[in-house]
Amino acid sequence: MKTKERAGEARDNMTSSGGVFSELGEFGASGKLSPDALRRSVFGALGASRPEVMTGPAVGEDAAVIKWTGEEFLVYASDPIVGASRGAGKLLVRVNVNDIASKGGDPAYIAVTIIAPPSLGESYVSSVMNEIHEECMAYGIAIVGGHTEFNDMYAHPVLSAAMIGKAERLYRASDIRPGDALFVTRHVGTEGMAIIAADRPDLLAHILTPEEIDTVRGWMNDTCVLRESKLLREHASFMHDPTEGGFRGAVSEISRLANLSAEIDESKAPVHEYTKRTAAALNFDPLKLVASGCLLAVVKEENTALVEKVFADSRIPLSKVAKFIDKPYNKGDGECHEELWGLLKRPRRAEDVEGMTP
Repeated sequence: MKTKERAGEARDNMTSSGGVFSELGEFGASGKLSPDALRRSVFGALGASRPEVMTGPAVGEDAAVIKWTGEEFLVYASDPIVGASRGAGKLLVRVNVNDIASKGGDPAYIAVTIIAPPSLGESYVSSVMNEIHEECMAYGIAIVGGHTEFNDMYAHPVLSAAMIGKAERLYRASDIRPGDALFVTRHVGTEGMAIIAADRPDLLAHILTPEEIDTVRGWMNDTCVLRESKLLREHASFMHDPTEGGFRGAVSEISRLANLSAEIDESKAPVHEYTKRTAAALNFDPLKLVASGCLLAVVKEENTALVEKVFADSRIPLSKVAKFIDKPYNKGDGECHEELWGLLKRPRRAEDVEGMTP
């Protein structure tokens, strides 16, 4: 069960959970269920077994894959956004698109649920639906149904979507072998930095210039990985959308699924200069910062040169950051916490907030 919270925004996918979670999340505080909690309370109650389900609920999977007609597969993803206001509709579509893309799929259909406190009124629903409509138009996605309601049991709005895409092949972690290379596109921590710039610009006020903060805030508009997924489809054995726990968490999730350890060359991990400066000043690990906006892909060693050329031609940054070795996954090797939650909880200083528009 994969969750992501964004200062009021959260998303959760039953088909995915990794080695990253809030320990308190098991005992009443906000946070994703741990892999152990999923096994205890979720994975033993999954309904009927159907032979056409190729990829179902599992720790580390981004979406389900169902065998359909001929050589075609349906890819199913479900993610919510909780308590969001600015850009929530666009983000709802984008996070689901990324899960579909990580399975090599093209998004096609979406059903949307909106539950909002009555105080927000019809104008809120209209605004969110317009955002969803515009984002769906950009990706050729049809809105095929859903549910809308006002409910005074909720202090903040809850948006949820179920998305279906189409894919032509399966991507299985069981196909990963020792010696395979792990690539990451763009740079890590993209979404986490954009969230900080949008919701807590006071944290950045003495680290980045106002112009740099605006740039980082704009990274949220470039978090869809569908384009790079299309470039990788012919060459990748497995792809993964890194969310909570960032790059390190995503590597742990893949390793857990494949039951192989990964040797990471941290010097090759792509960290933007603004992220480096922020991490040094605020004392956090940028490789553990929520990282939607980049895509991890496992590639056979013999295909790495071709993949690097494809991305060089496309001008999308690509970094070879790890390789898998013939050693079983060790639970303690890569599990980590998400850095964002602690950063967002840091106290505000009035002199930093004054005059800043989050």
